[in-house]
Amino acid sequence: MKYKFNQSVIVALIALTVIGVVGCKKYTEVEPVSQYSIPQTFSDVSNAFSALVGVYDELQGDNGYGIRISMYYPYDSDEGIVSGNIDNGRRGVGRYQLLLTNSEIANPFRQLYRGVEKANLCIEQIPAMPQYINGTDAEKKELKRLYGEALTLRAQFLYELIRNWGDVPAPMVPAYKQPSLFVPQANRDSTYDKLLADLATASDLLPWRTEVPRNERITKGVAKALRARIALARGGFSLRQNGQMVRGSDHIKYYTIARDECEILMNNRTQHTLNPSYSDVWKKVTSFTYDPQGEIIFEIGAGGGNGNSDSRMGNYDGPNLNNASRYGAGGGGIVMLPNYFYSFDSVDTRRDITITHYQVSNATNIKSQRRLGELNTGKYRRDWRVPLLPGTVLNVGYNWAMIRFADVLLMYAEAVNEINGSPTPQAIAAFEEVRKRAYAGNTGLIGTTPTDKTGFFNAIVNERFLEFGHEGIRKYDLLRWNLLTTKIAEARTKIQQIRDRTGAYTNVPQYIYMKNNGEEIQYFAGTNTAATAQPFWRPTQIPSPTTGWTRIDWAQNLTTASAIDSKPLWQGFASFFVPGKSELFPYDQVTLASYQGALKQNPGY
Repeated sequence: MKYKFNQSVIVALIALTVIGVVGCKKYTEVEPVSQYSIPQTFSDVSNAFSALVGVYDELQGDNGYGIRISMYYPYDSDEGIVSGNIDNGRRGVGRYQLLLTNSEIANPFRQLYRGVEKANLCIEQIPAMPQYINGTDAEKKELKRLYGEALTLRAQFLYELIRNWGDVPAPMVPAYKQPSLFVPQANRDSTYDKLLADLATASDLLPWRTEVPRNERITKGVAKALRARIALARGGFSLRQNGQMVRGSDHIKYYTIARDECEILMNNRTQHTLNPSYSDVWKKVTSFTYDPQGEIIFEIGAGGGNGNSDSRMGNYDGPNLNNASRYGAGGGGIVMLPNYFYSFDSVDTRRDITITHYQVSNATNIKSQRRLGELNTGKYRRDWRVPLLPGTVLNVGYNWAMIRFADVLLMYAEAVNEINGSPTPQAIAAFEEVRKRAYAGNTGLIGTTPTDKTGFFNAIVNERFLEFGHEGIRKYDLLRWNLLTTKIAEARTKIQQIRDRTGAYTNVPQYIYMKNNGEEIQYFAGTNTAATAQPFWRPTQIPSPTTGWTRIDWAQNLTTASAIDSKPLWQGFASFFVPGKSELFPYDQVTLASYQGALKQNPGY
């Protein structure tokens, strides 16, 4: 199994007791549990490194990118939804019924602020260490890296807070130096500007991926890719206190930052580039195998088999599996929508990696077919895990892929198009590099890339839709483009068209027929008798005789009420979404009470 940087879950040696909510910075000084003072903690490089590991810890676990931030917060969107009926939990988040008492909102909020606080201590203390200026060359080099990592981690924590809550408190010094226990809200644009400056500093301090031992630590490529991502968010739309979606000021300035950072990464292909195989990216993640291309630029380390340091990818998401002897149990927590399935060309290799349409429900390992309204995710599927992990195990050990090189290529293409008013040949080449990889073996079918600004932008919107399914990106892309309301409405219309087999979906089958060929599924596809033939773009093909074949509802499945609040799928997903409100989460009740009226709630709550 690969080396897990955070597997030991080293707790930061700086111990502060948190009173009330961490987001309010209501701290009191106590004797540290570890018996280390702050000067002792930052007395040498080894202890400073351990303190930094404590910052990384706040990315992990159930309240971090182990499940809630990565797999609850990005839904519902036009891509996928959380499964099941409404509750004051993850489904409340997905349906946009965001109650102030929902712990799925409150707990990640607190953990993100714990990360900010730990990062602030490292940012304050590491450059003040005598070794930072006067140490050996090795000490100075390592401390500069630690400082750059701390700046980058703080940027990630605050970026996550801003894109979900808007104008959040943004402390830039440790709690013990705050003049008030209650840090006021900061304008998100100003906070973004500070983070962009910090990441420019961090980029100069951090090594490239190939210059250091392989692990999940932050490198120069991470700081640059994150800086590009935050720059596009700064230049994009977000919900403001007046209830309007407003674009950040001088957005071309920030698109230029994104373009320049992506261009540097694209000129350093020995550090990060595309894996030639889309499926191989995810099979390496699930088999803990090194990717020499470094396509995944930043991944959140997971390990330890617990809710504090590990992840739930492959248990909560992925295909629905119930086979204790081989795969274990789990999956099915996220449903990928029919309109998303039908957004892919039939020869696009990404579809059957991103979406699974099978399940294993017994000890025989035989796959059975899911219906069209029950499709699940595929990138972190449990049955790909090497070694296999049988039994009902919650924590499968998968790292969360935060940023990939494909994102760099598409951010570059988007930024250039916006700056220039049309795509340059370089922007088109970057866009088509991603698309050609997806159409491996069929690159002649990628179509003609638009050369006008609007057409190319729409192509980027669609390509990011296809490329980043279930990577926690789509909803936030739609927000920064001010397209979330539009795309939810479009998805509802398309699901109804698929149900009725009208418009572009005339050839979608009402039913499909399948049987098993060993453990695998074989479809009846009419005159195409190949075992691998699929019927998804052909009207219902009925075998004669039907003996030995099982009929599965396909478009027909969408005519009945789904498992989403007893509503048809097209009505059930994102059912409480309200434009001008639902683009942001509310501050939870405890946080508001702690601020005693000094924290302004987000609009509509």
